[in-house]
Amino acid sequence: MRMTFGRYMPYNSIIHKMDPRIKLFMTISLIVVVFFPLGFTGFALLGSTIIFLYTISKLRFKMLLSLLKPSIFIFLMLLIINMLMLIPSNESINFIELSGGARWALDYEVNGTSNFGYIFNWRFIWISERGVYRAIYMTLRIFLMISLTTILTGTTQPLELTLAIEDLLWPLKLIGIPVYIFSTIISIALRMIPTLIDEAGRIMKAQSSRGIDFKNGKLNDKFKSMISLIIPLLVSAFQKAEDLAYAMDSRGYNPHAKRTRYRQVHFRILDWFIFLVYILIAAFLIYFAFESSFVSTPFLHQFKIPRIDTILGITSIQ
Repeated sequence: MRMTFGRYMPYNSIIHKMDPRIKLFMTISLIVVVFFPLGFTGFALLGSTIIFLYTISKLRFKMLLSLLKPSIFIFLMLLIINMLMLIPSNESINFIELSGGARWALDYEVNGTSNFGYIFNWRFIWISERGVYRAIYMTLRIFLMISLTTILTGTTQPLELTLAIEDLLWPLKLIGIPVYIFSTIISIALRMIPTLIDEAGRIMKAQSSRGIDFKNGKLNDKFKSMISLIIPLLVSAFQKAEDLAYAMDSRGYNPHAKRTRYRQVHFRILDWFIFLVYILIAAFLIYFAFESSFVSTPFLHQFKIPRIDTILGITSIQ
């Protein structure tokens, strides 16, 4: 069985048996926590929590490792953007001239406004510690968000996910927003992700059998080969969406009709216990992110990385 992002894996674990509403709320909340200034230490703590969730949910770590390949591509793109856009504005930096027009300097001030660390410049390319750290930081943030979403979709059936989205959005019903339609759209979109990934794999194999090389060649050749993949994939996606619409219409689906539920979800004592543990973890991470601002003598300050966090502007060094 292929381990692809967004695919439900029918295992018998505690996370699989949890109430889908709690799982969805936990996932959304932890994704929000990811955007707090946690720093690399906070990301390590959150990553440990994710590994623990993967373990108790019995999901294979091969799924988690498969997310590293696109993360490396994201890191390279962010690094290139930072090399071109992150340019120091402090003109008082004393650069040391190197051969070939290159130069480097050290711009690291604890209380200063300019804080780039080591800087290397060659023509329009600027490589600084801040740029590298920022690219790694943003890549880890995206990787953690995708990992959390993978746990949700891998342990929750599409129907349960639809019910969870509908229940969490029930306040919108008070102002006349069709919550069920939104929940159905989101559920179908998540369900189509592994289908399109499998379809892309089949198209690549078919095109490779016709002599198209997706791995070797120049950049222009790779761009042309990707066109031969993207266009059939888009056609297949629209065809599958049309088939699904016809299938739902032939079964009398009416999104505006009053709906009942055959499958009911209920909270259990174990669900409340896991939810309480999650609340404690989320509260700890939030406190860890802001403790240097709220507490005069933070006891967690010793676990942070002073140089990296200062360069990123995450926290101030006392």
